Amino acid sequence: MLTKYGLDNILVMLSIGIGLIVFSFFFQVSILKYIFIILGLLLILFTFIFFRDPDRTIPEEAQNNPRIILSPADGKVTEIIEIYENDYIKDNTKRISIFLSPLDVHVNRSPVSGSVEYLDYIPGKFLAAYDYKASEQNEQSKIGVKNDYGKVLFKQIVGVLARRIVTDLIIGQEIKAGDKIGMMKFGSRMYIFLPINAEITVKVGDRVIAGETIIAKLK
Repeated sequence: MLTKYGLDNILVMLSIGIGLIVFSFFFQVSILKYIFIILGLLLILFTFIFFRDPDRTIPEEAQNNPRIILSPADGKVTEIIEIYENDYIKDNTKRISIFLSPLDVHVNRSPVSGSVEYLDYIPGKFLAAYDYKASEQNEQSKIGVKNDYGKVLFKQIVGVLARRIVTDLIIGQEIKAGDKIGMMKFGSRMYIFLPINAEITVKVGDRVIAGETIIAKLK
């Protein structure tokens, strides 16, 4: 299944891929013909890989317990630090950073159940997602969610290739952990800010799956 969040990109990329294949038949030189066919097939394949939206099994524990924090993105945990968060939580927090490669699923899911209290979109630069300056300077969307156990903030941050973030939420909306909330296009990074006393259940280097991997528990 392909995601609805990337329909415009999907149509453009598939059209280009098919166009390359059709264009290849105008060449008499076999090597050029095969090059264009291969390029077209690779673009079509990449489109289906990148914009895939697989079903996920939300842990029963997360469905029934608002203390549970799920990974909002597929990728690799690259950093867990303590840092002051001054936009929404306005206190010392634990921040988990998840890096997404272009081959990871880029559909994002809510890490927590609660009410959306804070939304902020910031247009910016397009530094490589692995560059930590990207967390402040790149295009990003910030989402703050509150429940009875505290506040959680997460950031969608795009990378050097990305040119669009989709955030499918409104202020006051009630969401559940594991709900789809949008998409980051191409190489990206996700930050999750948690209360300082949250129990982290992953470590740097772990691979996580959006909507399935439990990454923390609120006290």
